[in-house]
Amino acid sequence: MIQDIKPHIFHNEFKNLKPDANDKAIVFDGKNFLVKRDEDDTLHMPGCSDIEGDYQYVFSVDDTRYFLFKGWEYAEREGEVEHYIRRYEKHLEGFKFENIQNLRQLTSKELCFAVMTAWHLNVWYRDNRYCGRCGAKTLHDIKERMVRCPKCGNMIFPKIAPAVIVALTHGNKILLTKYAATRDYKKYALIAGFVEIGETVEETVEREVMEEVGLKVKNLRYYKSQPWGYDSNVLMGYFAELDGDESITMDTEELSKAQWFAREEMPAHNDGISLTREMMGVFENKVKYEEFMRSATPLIF
Repeated sequence: MIQDIKPHIFHNEFKNLKPDANDKAIVFDGKNFLVKRDEDDTLHMPGCSDIEGDYQYVFSVDDTRYFLFKGWEYAEREGEVEHYIRRYEKHLEGFKFENIQNLRQLTSKELCFAVMTAWHLNVWYRDNRYCGRCGAKTLHDIKERMVRCPKCGNMIFPKIAPAVIVALTHGNKILLTKYAATRDYKKYALIAGFVEIGETVEETVEREVMEEVGLKVKNLRYYKSQPWGYDSNVLMGYFAELDGDESITMDTEELSKAQWFAREEMPAHNDGISLTREMMGVFENKVKYEEFMRSATPLIF
């Protein structure tokens, strides 16, 4: 998955640092990030010394320090950051902006993870420039990853929304869905949804499956979790078995398709990045799936 970058080491400890010539800049303009591709598709991020401006240290991968360019200080609309950095184009030959959706195709998993995690923080910093309680302009704290209101003292921490991914199975079949036409992602996926106030994660699994496809579940087994910075989420994956009739009642506002697939009929799905794809791969591999089912005890709730 995207966070599996070993032997590289991700260091997310907060530090109040200033960039130097060897540090890397992550620059966003809307949902696009600045990158250079070599002929062999090797990717390069610009250096902080290539673009003058304000930076926020975000994390390190091994000994490489990454700083987020504070584009929200220079632009309100997509295209304005790109316009701003044109004055530094002599230092940025070969660099261009690519949509962050392209992260799924990157061969460098550690760079993919770095950009997606930086996007998570970029959205949080951008959306919390002003206090939601009193409207005053916020300040970046120097001791921890937080923005603080100097007027009313409001403390704002990074937004991380918990959500579930559910692989619902019925013997040799798995339920796959496609999002409604309004969503960007068009491929088959598993049932997913956010944890609501006042409910456990296991209750979320039950509710989301019932809401989206009208089915009951049993024998929940926890699989893995995943940080998913693209949507500011932390995802928790569960396998569940169908409890009762397999007839689907689809929520057409959320989904455009919901269908049972036999193991040997599943559509191509491997991207090496997402929890959803890994879980689909586990089910498709009968040996792996049966091994998981034997080793994971069903949850009682």
